Amino acid sequence: MGGSTGGPRRLCFVGAHPDDETLGAGGTLARYAAEGVETFVVTATSGQAGRYRDNRDHPGPEALGRIREAELRAAAKVLGVREVSLLGYMDGRLDRADPGEVTSRIAVHLRRIRPQVVLTFDPNGAYGHPDHIAICQFTTAAVVAAADPSYASEGGPPAHRVSKLYYMTWSGPKWEAYQSAFKRLVSTVDGVERRATPWPDWAITTMIDTAEHWPTVWEAVRCHESQMAIYGPLGELSPEHHKGLWGVQEFYRVLSLVNGGRERETDLFAGL
Repeated sequence: MGGSTGGPRRLCFVGAHPDDETLGAGGTLARYAAEGVETFVVTATSGQAGRYRDNRDHPGPEALGRIREAELRAAAKVLGVREVSLLGYMDGRLDRADPGEVTSRIAVHLRRIRPQVVLTFDPNGAYGHPDHIAICQFTTAAVVAAADPSYASEGGPPAHRVSKLYYMTWSGPKWEAYQSAFKRLVSTVDGVERRATPWPDWAITTMIDTAEHWPTVWEAVRCHESQMAIYGPLGELSPEHHKGLWGVQEFYRVLSLVNGGRERETDLFAGL
């Protein structure tokens, strides 16, 4: 079974939609790519159910998916991401996909990429988005499955043990800054409105300084041109406020084979 040391440092972000990689982990991806870490993005859907600009002249789900895939690849290039993989599931229906199939497909990517560190959404899906919740569950299961030599891989890559798994988190102040500058983030599911749930400060295990990379993140955000009717207010922010939004990224260390304890990390590769 693949170990956690030796070879190049590799970081894999697993998200649900194009733009998750930028808005969720853009500063982190940009920082580690600049430091020579090989960064990868796996995205479950192509964002087919999303808005298109101001929703006039909407091209339809299939065409929008192609547009957003191209935007994802452009943003990833700006962030220095080495490779983007899309799984092709339907936007808005990820929680109804076959869990064994999705888990297996993510596990195969983890075995192929062989990252030491994996990032994904938290169990709340940031603001209750069902696709975000689903990708958290599938990715967590895939980390376990990828390490199990007995887990069927259909002739694929050998088992690989991820050393560290992280969930993206947002503190209360970070959510306030995000929503005051961005929009009110809610998700209505089965008639119930779900809101962003900040993590308590004490539960955030890891804070990554990405202040030098906020201009790169903003450039990557602008690559998602079809979504700019939503993101447009971000363009009116001062450099200071941009730095506030993108200058620090917060995570919860779900599992680690190499370190632990209460001391807050400042490096996702701490212990490796």
